[in-house]
Amino acid sequence: MQFELTEEFIEQIEQYIANNDGDALKGLLHDFHFADVAELLQELNHEEATYLVKLLDSEITSEALMELDDDFRERILDNLSPSEIADELDEMDTDDAADIIAELDDDVQKQVIGHIEDEDHAADIVDLLRYDEDTAGGLMAKELVRVKETWTVAGCVREMRRQAENVTRVHSIYVTDKEGKLKGRLSLKDLLTAPSKAHISEIYIPKVDYVNVHTKAEDVARIMQKYDLEAIPVVDDEGILVGRVTIDDIVDFIKEEAEKDYQMAAGISQDVEADDSIFKLTKARLPWLMIGMLGGLGAASIITGFQSMMTTFPKIIIFVPLIQATAGNVGVQSSAIVVQGLANDTIKGNIITRLLKESLLALVNGIAIALVVLVISHFLFFTSYLESISIGIAIITVIILAALIGTFIPILLDKRGIDPAVATGPFITTSNDIFGILTYFLIAKLILGF
Repeated sequence: MQFELTEEFIEQIEQYIANNDGDALKGLLHDFHFADVAELLQELNHEEATYLVKLLDSEITSEALMELDDDFRERILDNLSPSEIADELDEMDTDDAADIIAELDDDVQKQVIGHIEDEDHAADIVDLLRYDEDTAGGLMAKELVRVKETWTVAGCVREMRRQAENVTRVHSIYVTDKEGKLKGRLSLKDLLTAPSKAHISEIYIPKVDYVNVHTKAEDVARIMQKYDLEAIPVVDDEGILVGRVTIDDIVDFIKEEAEKDYQMAAGISQDVEADDSIFKLTKARLPWLMIGMLGGLGAASIITGFQSMMTTFPKIIIFVPLIQATAGNVGVQSSAIVVQGLANDTIKGNIITRLLKESLLALVNGIAIALVVLVISHFLFFTSYLESISIGIAIITVIILAALIGTFIPILLDKRGIDPAVATGPFITTSNDIFGILTYFLIAKLILGF
């Protein structure tokens, strides 16, 4: 059942909660999808949302909790007892449950794990907590269907039925040897058409893509995208099959990384939300603003050094904002394309070739912009021929320089293991402002013979 989240509907829910009318709420929300429940929870305050989580079946609320913003979910979990949290985790896949557990304090973690009824489920969750969240081990779920190569087809079908009860969605059937090492995958078609007494070793497909538990999440995403996989098995250092990463986990990871890169490119140094405290938002934004301020002071000091030239050629100062804006825009454009290419692993070849290509592109753009500025500066601002020429040449030079900086810095940072997204936004803009102004005045001084 789909519903429209109107103000009247929210008010109705709030009224039921205020009246403690649990039966009415259960009847109203009984057939709702967990995504709709999550959307509703997000519109309530955390006390009201907590009331609904406690009221509704864990089969629905466990999925809904995973759809909530991290901060809002944390506030709800703070209002739940360890046993109530454990009830939610019992209904989750191990990877989602591990993510929830990781958000809790250490003492609460122990209490929650102790309240999980399924001991195997609890052990799997604890095992997942060992891995870094940005690795295949941190993304994987333990739930999967595995069969041994020594089984017969009939025995395999019986075992698969038992295992499938704990798996939300069966993407693939994995084949292992008696030690649990991954050997290949099993086609459902081959399984259904093979004789009952045939062994799995006779029909399985030995070719299978897989990743190690320590493989970086970015590399997992790249492999799954390249080979168009819905799921990929994960093995440990001994080749033992320990889990699988599914496409929904990769999509969530890519979304989170994109949000982080976008914030970093905008000059926000921490992962923050619009509803966070003023202190947290200030802490995230202020560092880059300070860097921008220092860049502005640097540009001002450069202008001061050419004050005597501006006295003789006062119209030169008019085009300082144009130079700064053009340099900043070109730098951000170049760095954004490079950062995107690095993220998608499409930046290939020698760095010199990449810089030459960017220089040629910048030259073409620079000449086009310079011609327009040359005409406008001469006929609209009545600059002399030498002044107009110096402005035009300066713009071409600044654009080429900004493009090279915007291209080279992200590649350099990536080679040094630093997130290249830090190069975009304020960093590139500030550096290009300084170098752009310096280049502009040096060229003007040279051409004007000052």
